[in-house]
Amino acid sequence: MSPRRREGLLAGALAALAAVVSGCGLGAGKAPGGVQLLVTRDFGAVTIDAAGAPKLRGQETAMSLLRRNVRVSTRYGGAFVQGIDGLEGGHEGGSPVDWFYYVNGVEASEGAATTTVHPGDRIWWDRHDWSQTDDVPAVVGSFPEPFLHGLGGKRLPVRVECAQAGGEACTTVTKRLRAQGVPAAVSALGGAAGATQTLRVAVGTWHELAAEPALATLREGPRANGVYARFQRGGGSLALLDADGRVTQTLAAGSGLIAATRGAAGPGGSVPLWAVTGTDAAGVDAASRAFAAGTLRDRFAVAVTPAGAALALPTRPGA
Repeated sequence: MSPRRREGLLAGALAALAAVVSGCGLGAGKAPGGVQLLVTRDFGAVTIDAAGAPKLRGQETAMSLLRRNVRVSTRYGGAFVQGIDGLEGGHEGGSPVDWFYYVNGVEASEGAATTTVHPGDRIWWDRHDWSQTDDVPAVVGSFPEPFLHGLGGKRLPVRVECAQAGGEACTTVTKRLRAQGVPAAVSALGGAAGATQTLRVAVGTWHELAAEPALATLREGPRANGVYARFQRGGGSLALLDADGRVTQTLAAGSGLIAATRGAAGPGGSVPLWAVTGTDAAGVDAASRAFAAGTLRDRFAVAVTPAGAALALPTRPGA
């Protein structure tokens, strides 16, 4: 269940609590260090506020942190964010739009008023069209999170699972993680399957990764997995989608994809499963070369053309 649905269901129960904590921290204690706050719109396309060192006062919740740093309007007694800096949820161009938030690149499992902010957390609020889905389980744009600081204040083991262990793509992804201070292990595909406390990065062609149920859905589009792209022709091409689910471009052989979706259950919610994949070996290599903070930053997912250009997903009309 997405935070959007959950906040609606729990709004009444959280109202009293939110009224107490929404304007201040949870209480006395040391403020968490290394916290980042990002506010964007349109799937990260437009930055509204980016605070690498936001104002903090003692222990914070995602809601109190937001209130302390930007102008916020709420509904349901403070449990539901309606607007940030005057930009409201509702409808735009005939489509529903609302605010959603992610902690270390993972869709929050609780309402913002009850989500504790931990040291190193990157809290990302984005206002976007949810006509295709209100459930985007994970995004890649907070890299190197969640690998560096984990989930719910707990750092988790990280494993790179490769269809071609020792190949260029496998080596590149592993080196990029380790360069960020992440002690990533390496295994064959499925090496950590069923490990609910492990962050996994699957590296291989989509055809090779499709045995993993969560990644098999990459042929179905955002309603199935929150990713605005889908593999076609048995994985031989990659269709890029806009926020309305329309195909804006189709990439053929040599194209890649970096995306994250829901994996196994873990602390505070599901542990995301990342994919560095492509139409073929050349596409996987292209995706691995794009597996870097500068390319992924503030993007929900990234497609890579055969020429190596990185395209943010969902695409924008006319892109």
